[in-house]
Amino acid sequence: MAQEQQVKECSVLSTCDAYFENIQCRKKLPQSFQETLTAAFAKIPVSTFPQVPGGRVIEILADTTIAEAVKILSECNIMSAPVINPDAIRSMDWRERYVGIIDYPAIVLWVLESAEIAAVALSTSTATAAGVGAAAVGALGAVAMGATGPVALAGLTVAAVGAAVAGGVAADQGAGKDASTAASHLGEDFYKVILEEEPFKSTKVSSIIKSFRWAPFLPVATDSSMLSVMLLLSKYRQRNVPVIKPGQPDIKNYITQSAVIHGLDGCRGKDWFDTIAARPISDLGLPFMPCNEVVSIQSNEPVLESFKLMKDHQIGGLPVVEGPNKKIVGNVSIRDIRHLLLKPELFSNFRQLTVKEFMNTVSTEEYGRVAPPKTCKLETTLGSVINTLSSSSIHRIYVVAGSEDEVVGVVTLRDVISCFIFEPPNHFDSYFGFSAKEMLNQ
Repeated sequence: MAQEQQVKECSVLSTCDAYFENIQCRKKLPQSFQETLTAAFAKIPVSTFPQVPGGRVIEILADTTIAEAVKILSECNIMSAPVINPDAIRSMDWRERYVGIIDYPAIVLWVLESAEIAAVALSTSTATAAGVGAAAVGALGAVAMGATGPVALAGLTVAAVGAAVAGGVAADQGAGKDASTAASHLGEDFYKVILEEEPFKSTKVSSIIKSFRWAPFLPVATDSSMLSVMLLLSKYRQRNVPVIKPGQPDIKNYITQSAVIHGLDGCRGKDWFDTIAARPISDLGLPFMPCNEVVSIQSNEPVLESFKLMKDHQIGGLPVVEGPNKKIVGNVSIRDIRHLLLKPELFSNFRQLTVKEFMNTVSTEEYGRVAPPKTCKLETTLGSVINTLSSSSIHRIYVVAGSEDEVVGVVTLRDVISCFIFEPPNHFDSYFGFSAKEMLNQ
């Protein structure tokens, strides 16, 4: 077991190193300019970065239920929050006090995984004896198992899936009914289920914190440099960086990838920014991901398949394409699953719902809409890409080519931040008195 963990840790760090080395060798920037830029970020203290809205970082206790965590994230209109160890809530040592970071996509992925477990349970003789057929796995079970045909979708509500996990019993009256009747009950209000049904209502944040897109609690000090923050958000794949003051318990700030991109966008007019922002993204080696590695979905495929792809590849979104040339026509993110879970009555033909129908239906409803795809060309300037990411509050922009707008790559927040910096030798070797890689290896 220890050997498997060591292999996993080496794999994570090797991936980080390979990604960043690839970036550095693809940049078409003078070495002297890169060194000057990196040195400049090394002199900017984290304390100068703007505070989170309201000036207070929202935190969640590890013994909080998933239901309450969802409520907190929703009411505060945030996507993630640091998680506190309830047994060390008064500790002044951040390594004892904080156990990680929880985010909304992690919760969605956990629900999908729970549905997958339920689907397996429902296929056993015990579940069949309880009156729950193998097809009765619900929408989430269908996503998790990859079964997206009419039979698979004629299932129970996610409430019944949760009950099957907890006790292997049918919890919905639709369990013993025909497929069409059962399907009519599919997908009752997601938050109602999370708040009221098992295992969702009693599962604690601590039970999923180190799975499902888990991010370690890897902070910087108030007197650290913005270079450290940017390296953590780019090379080391952190989506959020807490800011602490050693010896004090509370988090002083919480810097996200999006916040850094917004900050960079605000630097327009400064010579150092304009020098690099005026270059086409191809000069910076973008997109870093080759076109054959971009995960996409055809518009005529089942929408549930799109969420399964996101789960399987651990990504937050993917382009919707049409035809053999993969002309981009839309975009679906993992956050869009809420439309299926919150308002299933929108979809009268749910079992055959395609990605295109999903996007068209949601875009006409008052409940919100699936964001249209944001695209750029290889000759688009980096400054334009940054402005689009910042002004649209999105996490990725797709690179297209030709008259058909064929998807040839994707540029993420991480990629953009990586363009501005490189890692000086041994930069993190004395990180709070120990190596940052020690924390990444947890």
